[in-house]
Amino acid sequence: MKHWQGIINEYRQYMPVSDSTPVISLCEGNTPLIYSCNLSEITGFKVYLKYEGLNPTGSFKDRGMTMAITKAVESGAKSVICASTGNTSASMAAYSARAGIKSYVLIPDGYVALGKLAQATIHGAQVIKIKGNFDKALEMVIDISSKYPIALVNSVNPFRIEGQKSGAFEVCGQLGQSPDALVIPVGNAGNITAYWKGFKEFKNADKISYLPKMIGFQAEGSAPIVRGHKVDNPDTIATAIRIGNPASWKFATQALQESNGYINMVSDEEILKAYNVLTKKDGVFCEPASAASVAGLLKYHDKLNLKKGSVVVCVLTGHGLKDPNIAISQSSEIDEAIEPTLDNIVEKINF
Repeated sequence: MKHWQGIINEYRQYMPVSDSTPVISLCEGNTPLIYSCNLSEITGFKVYLKYEGLNPTGSFKDRGMTMAITKAVESGAKSVICASTGNTSASMAAYSARAGIKSYVLIPDGYVALGKLAQATIHGAQVIKIKGNFDKALEMVIDISSKYPIALVNSVNPFRIEGQKSGAFEVCGQLGQSPDALVIPVGNAGNITAYWKGFKEFKNADKISYLPKMIGFQAEGSAPIVRGHKVDNPDTIATAIRIGNPASWKFATQALQESNGYINMVSDEEILKAYNVLTKKDGVFCEPASAASVAGLLKYHDKLNLKKGSVVVCVLTGHGLKDPNIAISQSSEIDEAIEPTLDNIVEKINF
């Protein structure tokens, strides 16, 4: 029986590794592609959900981090650093622990969901809070890693993109073809860049016969690519995409242009609506940033220049437990405890 060994070993021929590369893996990848009857009926497309929340640390970041930490260890690095709004730090800390090296994370004070920060600290990362937003934190870690012997593992690290492109390979393998369109949340823009790279590599290898349209959605309060300029004070409940100056802006724009793609923005209210649609209609629990892809599809499906019946994949980038406070705020309150009698309990049930 063949066992899944993570994305580097599964797609080794497409990865920048050799036989002697010390692969650091938590068996990431191989996440489910879930058909959504509800979204398909609403949009007229065949809509699938690529549920990246089932990666080892609960987000798509593990795909890039296995490669970034692997290459850091191969180069002899004893420590790594990143700036993060949560998911990157959780992933970096887990893979660093696996590799036996130290990890450090700079976070913008007051802008990181508790669930994500807990993951970073439990795996042993040293968390350093700074006054400022994510963009300032990223600026600082780039500067530090250029002057001191510590490896930077943010998505400006090209090996992150190399790992994340495996998501495109998986989607094609699960569908047996390329989707007609891939819809994805856009924050730092590394993921849309990586998926496009993966699709192109599969096309060049004759694994698929056509390339998909790349479709991205940003949060309204943090939409620099849509607006065409840097956003100095990005603000959205979708903390994972609360980024005002994306590191992969140039490459994301290239992916959109080459694929004849589409990008727009959705409000926090629309994100929460999609978040609730996913949990209550599809049984899929994702973090708010993930729901931006579905929010955009619901809002703009008539403007995407796609035929009815087109195969559309929405990437859900992280698990809902990444941001438990949002989940609690969107849930019904639990009533006070009652005496455990049959009549009392039956009275609460709507038969």
